Amino acid sequence: MVFANPTYLYLLLLLIPMIGWYIWKLCKSQASLQVSSSEAFDAPGTTSWKVYLRHVPFILRMAAVAVLIIILARPQSTNSWQNTSTEGIDIVMAMDISSSMLAQDLKPNRLEAAKQVASEFIAGRPNDNIGLTIFAAEAFTQCPMTTDHAVLLNLFHGIKTDMAQRGMIQDGTAVGMGIANAVSRLKDSKAKSKVIILLTDGTNNAGDISPLTAAEIAKSFGIRVYTIGVGTNGLAPYPMPVAGGVQYLNVPVEIDTKTLAAIAGKTDGEFYRATDNKKLEDVYKDIDKLEKTKLNVKQYSKRYEAYALFAWLAAVALLLEILLRMTILKKIP
Repeated sequence: MVFANPTYLYLLLLLIPMIGWYIWKLCKSQASLQVSSSEAFDAPGTTSWKVYLRHVPFILRMAAVAVLIIILARPQSTNSWQNTSTEGIDIVMAMDISSSMLAQDLKPNRLEAAKQVASEFIAGRPNDNIGLTIFAAEAFTQCPMTTDHAVLLNLFHGIKTDMAQRGMIQDGTAVGMGIANAVSRLKDSKAKSKVIILLTDGTNNAGDISPLTAAEIAKSFGIRVYTIGVGTNGLAPYPMPVAGGVQYLNVPVEIDTKTLAAIAGKTDGEFYRATDNKKLEDVYKDIDKLEKTKLNVKQYSKRYEAYALFAWLAAVALLLEILLRMTILKKIP
């Protein structure tokens, strides 16, 4: 409840001197009588119940005055609502799962680090339609476009770091095929903003479509491509299976930054270089800031006068006071 004229509520302070005047008048008007003993007055039943009711008319009058002041302040009830329209973004995450993603220059390795950061990115965009493409020497859709991010994250976490090593997918790095597969998921989208986030740690060495050709196709459909080159500079520790265990070898990091930058430039995207876990987190945070979901909120509010109840309370209080003074508490002149 709100008040249209809240300053009138300060008039309630007038009740304090009125109550003080009543108490002063009551004390002054009381008579005194000296008797030898008060035993007769202390007997049960000698005090009339009317004595306890004599203050009720004044209490009712004060209540009526207080309610009338509240009415002057114009109490109002409000009813507000809002219409919210959300325009999500269509995003396909294209992730390299070639065996080189097992390198441990990012912890615990490149693929697991990328999965962790990308999962946080997905969780922070509940209104977006997101899909997942994975690629090595070939590309396929791990999860089609969906707003059910619980299913998406479940499939995302199902990507294993040794899929290429175990022969589940042919090893290699087909960047062009990864982009082309992602484009096939976005080309029929009606969304105003369509984005591919491509993450790889190498150079294109497989596939039938070159990365720049795939970028041209993406551009023709109005799709922006953000490219991320993940991996340290120089050498990176890579696990090599040997008899009885795993041996770590330092292998050179070869990322085709020139091609990745060209892909991003052709499609009005951005190229990022992530050399450690912290920089990878910063990359996804930066993309999250660049690609914002549009949200339109219209708020409506309507007020209704709510003084009727208070008017009834004031009328009842005054009526009860009058009835008491004319009946039970009637004074004899």
